[in-house]
Amino acid sequence: MTYEEYLSNMKPGYIVDAGSEEHLVMHELSQRALKITMELNNKYHTKEEIVQLMSELTGQKIDESFGMFPPFYTDCGQNIHMGKNVFINAGCKFQDQGGIYIEDGVLIGHNAVLATINHMEDSEKRAGMIFQPIHIEKNVWLGANVTVLPGVTIGEGSIIAAGAVVTKDVSANMIAAGVPAKVIRKIKKDTMRCVAR
Repeated sequence: MTYEEYLSNMKPGYIVDAGSEEHLVMHELSQRALKITMELNNKYHTKEEIVQLMSELTGQKIDESFGMFPPFYTDCGQNIHMGKNVFINAGCKFQDQGGIYIEDGVLIGHNAVLATINHMEDSEKRAGMIFQPIHIEKNVWLGANVTVLPGVTIGEGSIIAAGAVVTKDVSANMIAAGVPAKVIRKIKKDTMRCVAR
């Protein structure tokens, strides 16, 4: 199985069984991602070099407006899709086999985790994996140490407070916090208060 064939299968609900041909390709992609992120994380790079390394990692042209403070970690890289004016702060971890879609203007705080894989519930099949995408819509702000779980969409303009674990969708222009994250209130357009840090 080629990388292209494997990547074309990465759709919602796709299952990879432990030890399967797909699982072996998954590990090969992980090794590729480790090599690129080691380069990214272990010496200083200019903004332009970071954009180039992220383009190589994702296999897509990353816009020059992209910003990042490494280190950054991923175990695939090929299923990350990013808009313009995205900023990712230090220590973030993306598990992107199921697809991570980040729209324009998104801010992602320190140590955020975006995970798109669940293991099977049946203990005898536990090593098997189910893929579900994450969608982060325009102008969302994820605070430090936020975790977003498989299948979640965070609506345009929303804020996820620091330390939250997002287990279900958040509507547009809401503030959500807690474990599991719950919507606290609608965003006030005239507020100057910082919520997520």
